[in-house]
Amino acid sequence: MRALAAAATAVAAPTPARLRLRLPLAPRAPRSGHCRAASSSRLLWISCGATTMGDETSTSVPAQEQEPAVGSGSVKQQLSRMVLSSLRATVPEVEVEPMVEVSAKFADYQCNNAMGLWSKIKGSGTSFKNPNAIGQAIAKNLPSSDIIESTSVAGPGFVNITLSSRWVAKRIQDMLLNGINTWAPILPVKRAVIDFSSPNIAKEMHVGHLRSTIIGDTLARMFEFSNVDVLRRNHVGDWGTQFGMLIEYLFEKFPNWQEIGSQAIGDLQIFYKASKHRFDNDPEFKERAQQGVVRLQGGEEKYREAWKKICDISRSEFDLVYKRLNVELEEKGESFYNPYIPQVLAELNSKGLIQESEGAQVVFIEGYQIPLIVVKRDGGFNYASTDLAALWYRLNVEKAEWIIYVTDVGQQQHFEMFFNAAKMAGWLPDPKEKKYPKTSHVGFGLVLGSDGKRFRTRSTEVVRLVELLDEAKSRSKSELLQRLTENGKIVDWTDEELEQTSEAVGYGAVKYADLKNNRLTNYTFSFEQMLSDKGNTAVYLQYAHARICSIIGKSNKDVEELKMSGAISLDHPDERVLGLYLIRFAEVVEEACTNLLPNVVCEYLYNVSEMFTKFYTNCQVVGSPEETSRLLLCQATAVVMRQCFQLLGITPVYKL
Repeated sequence: MRALAAAATAVAAPTPARLRLRLPLAPRAPRSGHCRAASSSRLLWISCGATTMGDETSTSVPAQEQEPAVGSGSVKQQLSRMVLSSLRATVPEVEVEPMVEVSAKFADYQCNNAMGLWSKIKGSGTSFKNPNAIGQAIAKNLPSSDIIESTSVAGPGFVNITLSSRWVAKRIQDMLLNGINTWAPILPVKRAVIDFSSPNIAKEMHVGHLRSTIIGDTLARMFEFSNVDVLRRNHVGDWGTQFGMLIEYLFEKFPNWQEIGSQAIGDLQIFYKASKHRFDNDPEFKERAQQGVVRLQGGEEKYREAWKKICDISRSEFDLVYKRLNVELEEKGESFYNPYIPQVLAELNSKGLIQESEGAQVVFIEGYQIPLIVVKRDGGFNYASTDLAALWYRLNVEKAEWIIYVTDVGQQQHFEMFFNAAKMAGWLPDPKEKKYPKTSHVGFGLVLGSDGKRFRTRSTEVVRLVELLDEAKSRSKSELLQRLTENGKIVDWTDEELEQTSEAVGYGAVKYADLKNNRLTNYTFSFEQMLSDKGNTAVYLQYAHARICSIIGKSNKDVEELKMSGAISLDHPDERVLGLYLIRFAEVVEEACTNLLPNVVCEYLYNVSEMFTKFYTNCQVVGSPEETSRLLLCQATAVVMRQCFQLLGITPVYKL
């Protein structure tokens, strides 16, 4: 859990150096909850009124409607624009959003607006006799396009839309020529803050932080792919009462700590436990530690220097985890926002939101039995005051339109109350209005052991994350070596290839085992299951991708040349099924971003591999008359799979 920000005086905390980690592959002590964003085909950017504080002023961003370029966005977005045009021609007097969904049985897509429209216009003198008549009109008024092959109307006005196989094939070929980025969905925001990982200084990252780090990184990757400017924020717990305890213990044990540096602290976990034991059992030391917090927050140089040393040691430990997971973050910890707290609270107070209750300053939130405490009885700040200051900064300085917090579900109530307080202050619009800026809490469940309890070691200690990741890599390497030795292919592998593949498979297996679940559920951590090459696992998917690469390689054809000279055709039913599913990639990413659910991408990736298997079983590739077309379809499948891996923070392997 994030450390509570505490300040006995309103003294500005020092600003730590920003940490930017750009590393190979991939929880602040967790926070949590579930906020699903609502989808809209209209792209609106709306912000609240101007806010002034100190030297920074934020002017509201005017609502604007962006008209996407023709042919841009996902297939679903393109069809939705066509349906919207038809709806305006069919029922110009009614404002309605297009309802376009994938059709499971009767066509490729389906428009489901007719029944809803009928309920609005029946009895109003309309010429339409029933929902089916409305559906017929919607189908008739669809703009002419090479996207649609045919339409039909079923039952109470469901408009079935079948796409042109030629257009599907051309869309895939255009992607191969111009890159998968041309399939990026269009999201209704330009800048987002994603607050994730956020461990506490002086405490080691453990498996409890795994989910926030992995889920947050995947969300960031999905938004970045969708051309959103993402501010990846690591809100570390680097400011609070524990530092008085740590610093006084350092001074006591190592009077010459400045000379021997990091060696004085050694293993930070052992050092933390020893200082905590002293704090809990020695009243005199406890009093000194509490005074130490005041001296640190008062800016005393000796205390600031020791604080910085402890923070630096923690960051180097965090870096070991982020490097393994290939996670990029920019640190803006609690200390960064501490100087803004007094001004933020002054604004809330001026708006009549802060009241005194039992010696503390609080904000009463309608619907909650307990208030949101923003200043403790002793005058110190806390979690809520730090979060309010951080939100103000993100809205007014960083100009974020969507601020997303990735923490455990246990903190859902805190975020609900905190978001409500921001809405009461006029910083956020009513969520029912579906306007921006907005905030979302991405909650997640626990990581469990085989006994169904919180995942721990036999000694009941929480599992260290670095050790867990290294174990995944080690097991992956052992299995790879055994298989290559048994099939006689070990001679074809270099030591570097073995190392890189073991990392990609091992770390990727850990990530995928987490991400494939709905994040709100608990999941059981099992090396045996996640490293299995059967079923819905990263290892199975890596094999599927490597197999496609092998098929292309065995053809002895230059795929880059085929892209320019060849053409894709989708004449066989299994070719069309695979091609149609590939072009849905953009809307899958859009759905995952809109609802903040990475498992949607995992499900899509697994389905792609299954559909490819069926295609390859029924459609000969190498040596067939359709070889060129089918090799290009193989290449398109591999490209889409690689992009899914990238979004999930997994490094794809090309041979296994």
